[in-house]
Amino acid sequence: MASFAELGLDAGLVAALAARDIRVPFAIQARALPDALAGRDVLGRAETGSGKTLAFGLPMLSRIAGLGGRAADKAPRGLILVPTRELAQQVAAVLTPLGRRLGVSVTTVYGGVPIGRQISRIAGGVDIVVATPGRLIDLLERNACRLTDIQITVLDEADHMADLGFLPSVTRILDQTPPGGQRLLFSATLDRGVDTLVRSYLADPALHAVTPEILAGSAAEHSVLVLDGDDKVAVAAEIASRPARTLFFVRTKHGADRLARQLGKAGVPAAAIHGDRSQNQRQRALDAFTAGHPRVLVATDVAARGIHVDGIELVVHFDPPNDHKDYLHRSGRTARAGATGLVVTLALREQVGEIRRLHSAAGVDPASHRVTAGHPVVREIATTGTPVPPPPPAREAQPRPAGAPPRRRRGPGHPGAGAGRHQVGDRRRSA
Repeated sequence: MASFAELGLDAGLVAALAARDIRVPFAIQARALPDALAGRDVLGRAETGSGKTLAFGLPMLSRIAGLGGRAADKAPRGLILVPTRELAQQVAAVLTPLGRRLGVSVTTVYGGVPIGRQISRIAGGVDIVVATPGRLIDLLERNACRLTDIQITVLDEADHMADLGFLPSVTRILDQTPPGGQRLLFSATLDRGVDTLVRSYLADPALHAVTPEILAGSAAEHSVLVLDGDDKVAVAAEIASRPARTLFFVRTKHGADRLARQLGKAGVPAAAIHGDRSQNQRQRALDAFTAGHPRVLVATDVAARGIHVDGIELVVHFDPPNDHKDYLHRSGRTARAGATGLVVTLALREQVGEIRRLHSAAGVDPASHRVTAGHPVVREIATTGTPVPPPPPAREAQPRPAGAPPRRRRGPGHPGAGAGRHQVGDRRRSA
């Protein structure tokens, strides 16, 4: 496989990648980079975890760095549209340090946080905006951002944006970008209206497709555990007690909260993440799961594509997914970038036929076991995985020196005490 330099990437970016120990391009990067760097529109078909961010991010950084100068106030030069807040944060986290080496600035725009800060960042001029469609339209309607200077536009996970009903917003945004600009669209599938986007907004695109690793059957092992409804939570709790990170998927928001509580009652701390949680709550849950405390995260399908945590060795479908595409998106949280992983589906007896058809459509042939709590297969899964290190010990309070004066406490009458509490309350209300 060609190196990044052999693919035509700028020497500064090659050095920036090497500094982050990124030296060999993934398949989608090796295929898409030459056309994208040459200025062609690109249609990329690849799953989450295949390296798409650098496949579109590197050409964008390279092009904008070549423009020189700085972005005009309120007028970014690069736009990346993504379906979720979490994905916006992930894309920005990858591109920001690389852009810093080239003098290219990156910022995020998404809902769930105060809009004022985002308006301020764009007002001062920023090169690349990574945005969810709804919040970007909010900024456009307030005249806080204009898209007249956009040189290159990326649509990432276009099929997921279609699932969430964002296509009308996406087309409205694209209509405000210059018609001659370069456009890169990445999607796992081309159905549900994505093909219409391609025909309407991409000019003679170069097509680059990468077969998902999960379909090749080489990265992840798949299993079905057939059980009775009365045993389901007990089996889930036994699996969740393993020493490594475990990611559970359920169908509904209430189901996520309920399973997290049930696991907690069984002695397994778990966090839940879904669309009803605020951005801060979702981020805290992801950060805690990334750190491994708790080791268990329960998520809904909407959150599936926004989870990018290294070292997830087990994904459990507590509830069967709606279709084989959701199965692949969920399962793709493990066995990423060539690592190995295990995918387990918990199936009631009446669901076996449905799940068999789902696996067939997904192209996987799982092992099947009839289990109860304490079954040898369940016990074996419960002992797998790389153990998460224990949390660092809490810092003990240092004893006060002998004879030191007692600490003064601020009571309600202390000057400024009430004002401080009032200001905190104002900030919460404004958020």
